[in-house]
Amino acid sequence: MKRNIVIAVVTAAALVGGGTATALAVSGDDDDASTPVTRTDDDRDDRDDRDDRSDDGDRAAAPGDVTAADAIAAALKHTPGTAVSAELDDGSWEIDVLGKGDTWHSVRVDPGTGKVLGSSKDDEDDAAEVRAALKGTSVTAEQAAKAAAAKGTVVSVDLDDDGGDRGWEAETRVSGGDGQDWSVGLTTASVTADRDDD
Repeated sequence: MKRNIVIAVVTAAALVGGGTATALAVSGDDDDASTPVTRTDDDRDDRDDRDDRSDDGDRAAAPGDVTAADAIAAALKHTPGTAVSAELDDGSWEIDVLGKGDTWHSVRVDPGTGKVLGSSKDDEDDAAEVRAALKGTSVTAEQAAKAAAAKGTVVSVDLDDDGGDRGWEAETRVSGGDGQDWSVGLTTASVTADRDDD
């Protein structure tokens, strides 16, 4: 009976501790004293280190064989509309597509295979603003991603529809993980260093 109580207490302590220790109680019969043996679980520390990475660290990961432009093309084949952004996030490409009316779609694409992993639909109230920003433009998100790829591996492309500096914003990474922000023209696809990045 004492052994069961010791095991229950040690197990509860291990669970309350978040699984950082695994406790084992070793004993003979009920009359013998129990001897708890504890060992630490180093895997949890490794997991914590991975979870503490910033978003920039996640983006620094290589996108695989599927470029931002490829991911946008796959998303638009799956969900017709106008791609407004693409971002390598949490191990997949996430592409925002403006559909008919005020309907937005978020399409996830596998960075290794280019297969669509899933999509979700939302109704947002900024569709009219985005359509106005894109009116008269000739450069798509896919073309902006291709243009920015000359500067490094593109990890995000996004429409900047604020103020007079409208255009595509692209973030690239080079080997070693250093990032750079770029502005891509909406009519010429010219790539210039983002002034806000200086």
